[in-house]
Amino acid sequence: MHEVSFLQDLAVVMIAAGIVTLLFQRLKQPVVLGYIVAGILIGPHLLKLIKGQDAIKSLAELGMVFLMFSLGLEFNLRKLRRVAATALVAAPLAILLMVFAGYQVGQLMGWTPVSSLFLGAIISIASTSVIVKVLREMKRDREPFAGLIYGILIVEDLLGVVMIVLLTGIASTGDLGVQPMLVSTGKLLVFLVSVLVVGLLVVPRLLNFVARFESNERLLVAVLGLCFGTALVAAKLGFSVALGAFLVGAVMAESAQSRRIESLVEPVRDLFTAVFFVAIGLLVDPALLWQHIVPIAGISLVVMIGQIAGNTFGTVAAGHDFRTAMRVGTGLSQIGEFSFVIATLGLTMDVTNSSLYPIVVGVALVTTLFTPLWIRNADRLANSLLRAAPGPLAGYLTLYKDWVERFKGGQWNSLAWKLSRKWLLQMAVNMALVSGVILGAAYLARLEPAWLAKWNLTSDTLHTALWVAALVLSLPMLIANLRKLQALGMLISEASIRSDSAGQRTQALRAVVANVILLAGTTGMILCVLLLSSALLPPLGVMLALAVVLVVVAWLQWRFLVRVYARAQIALKETFETNKLGQAGVETGDLPAGLLEAAHLDSLRLAKDSPAAGQRIGELELRTNTGVSIVGIERDSERIVNPGPEETLHEGDLLLLLGQDDQLPKAKAELTP
Repeated sequence: MHEVSFLQDLAVVMIAAGIVTLLFQRLKQPVVLGYIVAGILIGPHLLKLIKGQDAIKSLAELGMVFLMFSLGLEFNLRKLRRVAATALVAAPLAILLMVFAGYQVGQLMGWTPVSSLFLGAIISIASTSVIVKVLREMKRDREPFAGLIYGILIVEDLLGVVMIVLLTGIASTGDLGVQPMLVSTGKLLVFLVSVLVVGLLVVPRLLNFVARFESNERLLVAVLGLCFGTALVAAKLGFSVALGAFLVGAVMAESAQSRRIESLVEPVRDLFTAVFFVAIGLLVDPALLWQHIVPIAGISLVVMIGQIAGNTFGTVAAGHDFRTAMRVGTGLSQIGEFSFVIATLGLTMDVTNSSLYPIVVGVALVTTLFTPLWIRNADRLANSLLRAAPGPLAGYLTLYKDWVERFKGGQWNSLAWKLSRKWLLQMAVNMALVSGVILGAAYLARLEPAWLAKWNLTSDTLHTALWVAALVLSLPMLIANLRKLQALGMLISEASIRSDSAGQRTQALRAVVANVILLAGTTGMILCVLLLSSALLPPLGVMLALAVVLVVVAWLQWRFLVRVYARAQIALKETFETNKLGQAGVETGDLPAGLLEAAHLDSLRLAKDSPAAGQRIGELELRTNTGVSIVGIERDSERIVNPGPEETLHEGDLLLLLGQDDQLPKAKAELTP
């Protein structure tokens, strides 16, 4: 009977979702909102059609996993790198502003300081699931501002994990919990780097192997296994399943099979994401919503104005034009799933006002309802604000944007800076991997699984064996860091000590600087390894003896360990290049015979009323109709080389066209109004 009851609940959910969303589509409202309304209607407070909500909640968690996984598939690492600077500026600024505003609102309502702080945290993080769904429905998910939004959302989710740790410490002890926050942040960074690096080395090759069998079923099973497995590991380590799903999706996006995977996962994703939003509606009591309608309206206004202002300011500060920044700000003007997690935490620990949860749900509904309206009117709002602003302001904004672009291309982009940044980043990644290996060994020692327990080792022996194994596995990264420290010391000494000022002492001073950097870096690495190994360290005498043995092994096998690291680097590079070339092959395809001999390049600025504006390149069939290929797009400060068939064209795009002299005029005629 339990199986029949579950099937009945699932049927009710899907039928209700289908009926209500059809109605909302006719009303030109977000389908996401329709799912939530469907949940309210069939929930325990109105029609009472759902018997067992626990099973539906479990399916809803699967929906979140699929949603974040598909976002990772579409938002690959190259896109993340392009928007990382903006996200790292805009997200912290917006969060700080909203936490402050929420705290002040809570104080005005007479809540306790802890409840007010929880309210600030709740309204500080935009909804990943809502904005992804809304942008897809509006067919604007591939526009440049959407990439900026996704980057900000990722940073916000990572900061949200840190906030949960901080709030837990405040709620339980009244202390700020700085040490737990730092530990949690460190673990989070180690997890991110480990999953991305190991995943990029293993996952694309595994998927290519499975794809050789030419079976969609086997590929889908392998993909879902990796998705759920990584999400489970994330949950076991204290992070959200959504984070694990997103990371493995981003890794799979670098595989040559990414397009095929996306098409296979899409129907399953749509099913479970519908259940996710319906499950949110099941928790809503309409009576409580009406009872708290005034604070819901007021806080909704604070969220929309604050999020738009904070994210717009942060995006402008990162060097983008005001209209792009306004599109980003309006897209992030809602709260969602992370807010529910924080609100539930406060209720569970009994430190927040009892009315907090229904208010949060109401604010989520209101802000979700207004999100498409804000996005549609972003340009109009930007124009109105620019007209109302003082005359010189627009000029100052343009000057600031130009200054940021010059700064990016100035001394900061010199060869010495580029090499230094590259080596420092590589050393940081290596140390994160070393941390992951050592912390993984410590986790095994604490967990002591059955396959390890059967060896019947004493606790000290087990810890020593795991410590040695972790260091042996870490030797390639540690040796690579020593080599990079040596090169970095030489580079910095050459750049900082010039012969015209140092004279005859130039070489001696450069040697001193290079050796100091090498010594300081090596000491730092040793201290870091000892600190990470604190749970596994053997007695001092044993540790020193084993350290000597490891140094001797590293010296004897130096070349072998260097080759191992070099092969891993080559494998990572091949992963990126294979995917890039594979996509380029799909995007530009087999050019017509003889085209390159007589080909010429021409450019065209896409007008506002061009029939191609808003269409994907594949939908235009430009090469089929005219023989001309779009080989480049310049959009704002972004340049897209070999754009794919899924790339959407926008007004103002500067298109680079490749074709013969008699073909180019035909292509221009199709692209102009």
